[in-house]
Amino acid sequence: MNNESIILLIGGSSVVFGVAAWIGLMAVPAWRSYDRLWQRLSSVFLSLYAVAAFIVVGVGLGAVVIWFWDRFSA
Repeated sequence: MNNESIILLIGGSSVVFGVAAWIGLMAVPAWRSYDRLWQRLSSVFLSLYAVAAFIVVGVGLGAVVIWFWDRFSA
């Protein structure tokens, strides 16, 4: 395997595990919290905002690490 294949494998695995975590930890509890269909669908949809917030925080922390990498590695 070359480096590009390894990167694609890790990226694909991260997506699969991330979606599985969202389903198991956020979507299923949000679905079970309500009785009516429209409430269930809206709660699952709104849980995507929490996922988006986690992504923004993760990208921000990654940007900070990249920005200060020369200070961390010295």
